Amino acid sequence: MTESPVHMLDEIRDAPRAVARQQQALAGPIKDLVERLKKKPPQICVTCARGSSAHAATYGKFLIERYLRIPVAAAAPSIASVYRQQLQLDGQLFLAISQSGRSDDLVEQAKSAKAAGAITAAIINAENTPLGAACDIVLPMQAGPELSVAATKTFVAALSALARLAAAWTGDATLDAALARLPERLDDAFVLDWSAAVGALAEANSLITIGRGPTLAIAREASLKLKETCNLHAEAFSGAEFMHGPVALVSTQYPILLFMPTDAAGAGLAQLASDLRGKGAALLSTEPGEARAGRLPALPPDHPDTDAICLIQSFYVFAVRLAHRLGTDVDRPRHLQKVTRTR
Repeated sequence: MTESPVHMLDEIRDAPRAVARQQQALAGPIKDLVERLKKKPPQICVTCARGSSAHAATYGKFLIERYLRIPVAAAAPSIASVYRQQLQLDGQLFLAISQSGRSDDLVEQAKSAKAAGAITAAIINAENTPLGAACDIVLPMQAGPELSVAATKTFVAALSALARLAAAWTGDATLDAALARLPERLDDAFVLDWSAAVGALAEANSLITIGRGPTLAIAREASLKLKETCNLHAEAFSGAEFMHGPVALVSTQYPILLFMPTDAAGAGLAQLASDLRGKGAALLSTEPGEARAGRLPALPPDHPDTDAICLIQSFYVFAVRLAHRLGTDVDRPRHLQKVTRTR
């Protein structure tokens, strides 16, 4: 890359090491949590997160509903922090995700859930945090320091932590093996060249990101990162949701970035991509192999759930390139700070 060194790029490059560090650090806490979950299986899981961590929760929702058939819902932290109400969560799983572990509304919701009798767990990067103290079990991301305001390696680390939890909870040896290969694949994803898309998106005023199944969380995170690092408005949709109204936005002047899943959802999104191109959409979709017109390179499929994580790694490098083209500072987005505390 020709851009000046930036913290964000260094942190993207370090994400594979974070994922590798997790394996040992998470083994004990995940074992403890899974034992509790199997002893008294929850009927519902409630997630609690903000920003990139909320997109990680979307990925966790997919894994838990897909493999464990347990409904997952996102809690509204304000119910505890503003309205002082306690959810009926006795015996259920409350799963918080946070880089800093210091947002007051998440902490209050965790305390409320624990008081209600929930099994409470938190995926956190920083140690000794109020959120960790409020929960029964802490699952450390092991991402290490992240100096850039925009989260990258902590998002990747949160996804891999969720995948490790799903693999242990279900006893899925195939997913566990894919996680062992993930650090090397993230290194490979880092060097994929999406630069052909820079020109198209640099001229856009707004765009759409699309995913489904394991890539819906990736589309949502990409949308946020385009706002944070490039000052570029983007809106994320599932492939199915997009057809319920937003498809009216399709035009040659409104780019669409589609993150193709490699599981059963892939066929439907491939058909959607074909239909959108037929409508004249300015569509860019991920696809294994070399870059070509309208297609961004992706790694050969390995496991659908870890393939999705590799897509965001490639996107992050692209976001740095796009920000450089647009003249924005990816390490210091305007109006933002590293730790955001809300109530």
